Amino acid sequence: MRALVIRHDPVTEPGLVGDRLIERGYELTLLTVVPEEQHHTPNVRFDFPDADGWDLVVSLGAPWSVYDETTVGRWIGGELALLRKAHHLGIPVLGICFGAQALTTALGGTVEAAPRPEIGWVRIDTDDPSLIPPGPWMQWHYDRCVPPPDARETARNTVCTQAFRMGNSLGVQFHPEAIPAVVRRWVEFGGAEQCARLGIDPEEPVARSRAMEPVARENAHRLVDAFLDSLD
Repeated sequence: MRALVIRHDPVTEPGLVGDRLIERGYELTLLTVVPEEQHHTPNVRFDFPDADGWDLVVSLGAPWSVYDETTVGRWIGGELALLRKAHHLGIPVLGICFGAQALTTALGGTVEAAPRPEIGWVRIDTDDPSLIPPGPWMQWHYDRCVPPPDARETARNTVCTQAFRMGNSLGVQFHPEAIPAVVRRWVEFGGAEQCARLGIDPEEPVARSRAMEPVARENAHRLVDAFLDSLD
């Protein structure tokens, strides 16, 4: 089975989600959209492959906004088209954070600024703990999804929709893939300044991620397993 994993920047990795997909028999093809030298100028040219022929598409997080066309204008349209086609072909799509925001946009929803940022480990309210455990989950976002009208919200908190389902597509606002090394890189690639503006010690998310790693791995595996096992 072939899984296309869209990595928008060189900092983020499929992490715990990727590990479980491999254990479930998937061969991962990792596409990096924005190279490291253009991390702060991500308006690059990128040609996405066709959606047909994949068994699964995973869209990871990114430090930008889906609706910020000035910043990501050259390539976001191609990704939205890929996600839309994959969904309509019945190919499972898992969108994570920015990937969830791209998915909701592709399927007719919108993305807007959240009332406040979420950075750190947060518990959520879930309608289906077998699919979306309550966490806590790693969060690092400033925007939120407004899911498409036909989507079913499956988890939330006071800030935003935390998970939504539409057919074989699942979007989650949190980061089930997060491992401590990646959280460290988020801090190094601009996250420290973001934390400082919010009065957060930038070492706290890293230290908490180390402490949470066993629980995070278990929760990520449960989510991946339940998602794959629920597919039509």
